[in-house]
Amino acid sequence: MSGKLIVVSNRIPTAATPAGGLVYALHETLRKTGGIWVGSDPEFHASPSRSLTEIGDQSAYRRLAFGLTELDHQTFYLGFANSVLWPVCHRRGDLVRMSRRFEQGYRRVNKRLAQQIFEVAKVDDTIWVHDYHFFPLASELRKLGFEGKIGFFLHIPFPALGDLGALPLEASLARWLADYDLVGLQTRADVARCLEMFRSELGAELMNDGKIKYGDQTVGVRSFPIGIDVDTFVATAKRPMADAKLAADLSGDIVIGVDRLDYSKGLPNRFRAFGRYLETRTDKSRRASLLQIAPPTREEVTAYQDIRHELEELAGRLNGENAELDWTPLRYIHRNIDRNLLAKLYRIARVGLVTPFADGMNLVAKEYIAAQDPNDPGVLVLSRMAGAAEDMTQALLVNPYDIEEMSEALTQALNMPLQERQDRYEACMAQVKATDVGRWSENYLSALKDSRRKLSWDSFSSTG
Repeated sequence: MSGKLIVVSNRIPTAATPAGGLVYALHETLRKTGGIWVGSDPEFHASPSRSLTEIGDQSAYRRLAFGLTELDHQTFYLGFANSVLWPVCHRRGDLVRMSRRFEQGYRRVNKRLAQQIFEVAKVDDTIWVHDYHFFPLASELRKLGFEGKIGFFLHIPFPALGDLGALPLEASLARWLADYDLVGLQTRADVARCLEMFRSELGAELMNDGKIKYGDQTVGVRSFPIGIDVDTFVATAKRPMADAKLAADLSGDIVIGVDRLDYSKGLPNRFRAFGRYLETRTDKSRRASLLQIAPPTREEVTAYQDIRHELEELAGRLNGENAELDWTPLRYIHRNIDRNLLAKLYRIARVGLVTPFADGMNLVAKEYIAAQDPNDPGVLVLSRMAGAAEDMTQALLVNPYDIEEMSEALTQALNMPLQERQDRYEACMAQVKATDVGRWSENYLSALKDSRRKLSWDSFSSTG
C-alpha cells in the first residue's frame, strides 16, 4: 500500500497500548504500517475551525484528535448518530427522534472533519473510515478534491430498505456510500440489504463483478466478519482468578451476559427468559444464577433511561420472587468490569447468554467461546439476530423475542452432556479462529488496495 494509512473512528485511544478487540486490531495495524489515527478525545474540546491536534506519545503512528463542541455533542453524536441512525440500523424506527438541528449538526461535523483530514492527507494515502458517525465523510472529502482510496466499515447492522424511509430525504446512504471505494459490512445478510438499497435507486446498476455502478463511479460491497484477538484472549482467560473468594462465590451454574445497556441487546426479554427458567425448572434445588454486566452508555438519550428503569424493575421483581437467604438468582451490575476479569468470568460460566434483537456481529459471543476450557466448555446460547449466528451455527440459536424458547435453551444448555458441549465448542471455536481480528484488518485493507472507484472502458464492456 503506497502512502500512509489514515484510520478515522469516533473515539481515539488514549492509552499507549489500547485494549479491546477493534481498538487493539487497528492499533496493531497502524503499529505495523505507520500512519495516523483520527478520532475525538472526550478530554479535548476545540472550536469548530481548529485543525486536528496531536495527542499522546506513540512513535509508531500519530494520534490526531478532533474536538466536539457541546452543540456538536448534542446534535451530531447524541442527535443524528444515536437518535436517528442507530435506531434505523437496529430496526427501531419507532425510537427515531427527528430534528433539523440533528441533521445539520451531523453534516457540519462531517464537513469540518473532512477539511481537517484533507489538510494532512496526501493523494497516495489510504483513508479507512469506521462506522455510522461518518457515512458522508467520503462525499465531503471528494468535494474537496481527494482522489485517493477511501474505505468504509460499518460495525452495526445495515438497515433494511423499509427502515431507510425514516431518514430525511437528504440523508441518502446510497449517495454517501458510492463515494467510497469499498464498503465493508459484517455479514452476508448485511451485504444483501445494502445491495437491495442500491437496486431501489434510479441510476444504480449491479455489475457483473458484483460491484455497484452509481453515476460515473463504482463501489465494492463485501462482508468482512470481525473477530477478536484470539490468542491474547485465550491466554488471559486461562490465568487463575486472583480473588479466591470471588471464584468460590461464583462456583456453580453461572449464566453470564455482558452487554452495553442498549435497547438493541434484548436485555428485558433475557431477564424474563431467565425468570421463566427459574419457574419451570424441575429440580428446584438447582440454583443457577444469571450474572448480567451492563455498562452504561448514552445516558442522556431518553430511550436509554427508559431501558435502565425497566431492567432495574425486572431485576428487583425477579430476585424478590425467587431469592433465598443464601442465594441471589440475578446479579445485575451496571458499570464497567475490567476486560481481564471478564475473560475469567466467561471461563467459569456454564452458559453464555447473548440474545440481542439486532447486532452487527457481537464480539461477546466470540469472547465467551474463546475463554472456554476445551476439556469442559460452557455452552453459548445465541440470538439468531446477531451477526455471529451466521457462521457460529453450533451455538444454541434462539429467537430473542420468544421467552419460552430462550428458557428452554437455558435448560438444554445447563443439562447438556460433556461430549455435545465439546463438539459445539470445537465448531464455534473454529469460526472464532477463522475471523481473528488481525486477519480481518489484513483482508479488508488488501481488498481496499485492489479496489477502484472510477469506471474504465473495461468496466463498461464487462456489463455487456
